[in-house]
Amino acid sequence: MKKNKRIGMLVDELTSNPCKLFDSKHFCEKFDIAKSSLSEDLAIAGEMFEETGTGRIESISGVGGGIRYIPGISKEGIRELQAEMIEALSDESRDLGGGYLYTSDIMFNGSLVERMARIFVQKFYGLGANYVVTVETKGIPLAAQVAFMLNVPLVVIRREAKYSEGSTVSINYFSGSSDRIQKMSIAKRAVEPGTKAIVIDDYMRGGGSLKGIEEILHEFDVEVVGMGVAMVAVKPEKKRVENYIPILYIEGNKEGEKKTKFSANEEL
Repeated sequence: MKKNKRIGMLVDELTSNPCKLFDSKHFCEKFDIAKSSLSEDLAIAGEMFEETGTGRIESISGVGGGIRYIPGISKEGIRELQAEMIEALSDESRDLGGGYLYTSDIMFNGSLVERMARIFVQKFYGLGANYVVTVETKGIPLAAQVAFMLNVPLVVIRREAKYSEGSTVSINYFSGSSDRIQKMSIAKRAVEPGTKAIVIDDYMRGGGSLKGIEEILHEFDVEVVGMGVAMVAVKPEKKRVENYIPILYIEGNKEGEKKTKFSANEEL
């Protein structure tokens, strides 16, 4: 097999299985090459990922080691994504009144979701998370993409218990976006005690939903090691959770203006 074709197949398998650890023997046997040739191929692939800002290859030596591709995104890619989201969200027709904004097409846009997920994978990789957790509904596509890229299961917390979930645990929490008490439920067999989770959601106002997720996971002795949110309202300033990572801030309407203001999280 020609070297360029071999590298193409190597990159395809790594990117199709993000964060999966491959034994180097797998590729040596697949391509019928020596470890030295594989090392050269990986170096070229790694340079390509670095130049395009799409991730990196991690090589772990020793027993239990191997090779894995970790998705990422460049600073330029993040700024382009933020600008694209802000342009789309700035359409005045999205304002539904009562402080609500139409965002479904944003959160179900495959291209935007894939790039948002890369941001969170880049931030949270290495925290040892066993699960990615979200609450239904609009955060599911983003959370699913993050879970896929981190190679861990996705857990979806329900607004109401479902018979098909089996035995569940439920809690009541205060939702800042709706200003009322709501309920969320999780199947008892969805997570294992003593594990770690990353929480992903589409929108946060006061942090009530994310606090609820944190509390219900605490019932299972599951530690929340990271929180990622696509869009966060600037007000109220005091949130019910801390250490969350937003992609965009929603600044709200200024007096006398109809258009909602948005800004990028410049710390990304």
